[in-house]
Amino acid sequence: MSRMQGLSATNPLRLVMNSATRVPPLSPHPRSTPSPAQSRATPSPAQPRATPSPADQPRATPTPQQSVVTLSSRTYTDRFSLFVFLLHMVVAFGLVCFLIYKGIQGLIEPGSIQRKEERILQFFLPQVEAASLLSITLAFAWQKAVRLWPEVMVHFILWSSFAMSLSAGILLICFQKPSIDGVGVLFIAFAIGNGLYACWVNQRIKFCGKVLIKSLEPLGKFPDLNQPTYWMLGAGFMWMSLWILAVMGSLNFYIPPLIIIALMLSLAWTAEVMRNVANLTVSRVIALFYLRGMQSNTQFCFQRALSKNLGSACLGSLFVPTIEALRIVARGLNLLEGEDEFMFSCAHCCLRVMESIFRYGNGWAYVQIAAYGKGFVMASQDTWKLFEDQQMEALVDSDMTSAICFLTGVCSGSICVIVVAAWTAKVHQIFTATISLLAFFIGYLMTRIAMAVPQACVSCYYVCYAENPESRLFDKTISDRLELMKSGRDVVMPTPRVPRRFMT
Repeated sequence: MSRMQGLSATNPLRLVMNSATRVPPLSPHPRSTPSPAQSRATPSPAQPRATPSPADQPRATPTPQQSVVTLSSRTYTDRFSLFVFLLHMVVAFGLVCFLIYKGIQGLIEPGSIQRKEERILQFFLPQVEAASLLSITLAFAWQKAVRLWPEVMVHFILWSSFAMSLSAGILLICFQKPSIDGVGVLFIAFAIGNGLYACWVNQRIKFCGKVLIKSLEPLGKFPDLNQPTYWMLGAGFMWMSLWILAVMGSLNFYIPPLIIIALMLSLAWTAEVMRNVANLTVSRVIALFYLRGMQSNTQFCFQRALSKNLGSACLGSLFVPTIEALRIVARGLNLLEGEDEFMFSCAHCCLRVMESIFRYGNGWAYVQIAAYGKGFVMASQDTWKLFEDQQMEALVDSDMTSAICFLTGVCSGSICVIVVAAWTAKVHQIFTATISLLAFFIGYLMTRIAMAVPQACVSCYYVCYAENPESRLFDKTISDRLELMKSGRDVVMPTPRVPRRFMT
């Protein structure tokens, strides 16, 4: 008990012990008030002490104690997903080591394979490693810029991603090689879609910047909150360096295309888990600040994200990008108009199915996973229920933060493509298409890890407001926006949803 006195008054363990040892004072009933002589008399051991009735006892308020215990949950979430991910990492690490061994073996043994490996080392490895260094530099730069100038960066990211992807596509087409031209066409097609999206959401930009400014304000109270992101970026850079060597070694093994695809899928899942570990760490620190006013220890939250909540991060990393992508496709089809009622009924049906699935798996769930230790599916349902109770579904659907973070990754990937493609075309043009795709992939993933911090802050701002809209830490930003949307004065183009005639 002497050690308990040194704990902070807001420490969850201190609060639990105080709640367990506190005895509420019993108020005497007016009809049985003892006389002064009786109050001075010492009761005999044979006479039992009168037990007050339940009506005489003050009502206990278990809500604070229950929430504190829940905040300190020690259970592991989504254990099966955690087991699958760890098994996948064991297999992936073994495969990477084996492929690196095959690459070294190809360099030692004389013959055509040795000449091929030497050519890859000379004209393939330097560009890909340069793309890794450039991507981690851009990741730090993007995060710093978003924290310093959030409102300006929303405009800049929307149009710089359009300009960079268009420039990368035009550059690749200028090489006039069939394989390279195909990659260039993909970049140009994406740039067109990016430009249309930037025009469509133009009226949302001001509110997005305002929310970004408000949500980033708590970061000043936690100067070490970026450290988990730096650890994830460092681990990602080291793993990608080994991964690149494994890709080179796969060229000296059976079915190189299938092995490279498997390595890319594994890297995508691993990088997404790293991003969500940083997301969970920031979410717990910021959510406890909003909900309880607590100054949480960042290292403790980071350890919790790497242990207790890692299974939920693995499950969410596997399903949320897929659900989000299919939902975007369904909404895009729903925007089309035509005379074929059957086709558009199918489009509306698909949209309705994706909206239903979205309730069981969405990116907003990470806040409740981090704060309360819930499983991914339960956290998704509870979070969406909070939004429905506050009538915030349309507001969070129109939020641009996830799109901004995605386009930041696209912009970094496109910059890596421009640098690496120009370099490779000069020294060994045959590798241009392959290196361009790998450079984009690496640049995108590294930047997404860094952008987990602003995305987690915005998610906490919305979810914690939905849980406690009366908190003094929130201003009128969300409530005023909801009033505008309810009154019909909001001129923002609504996010496509299922028409009412298909809901019945």
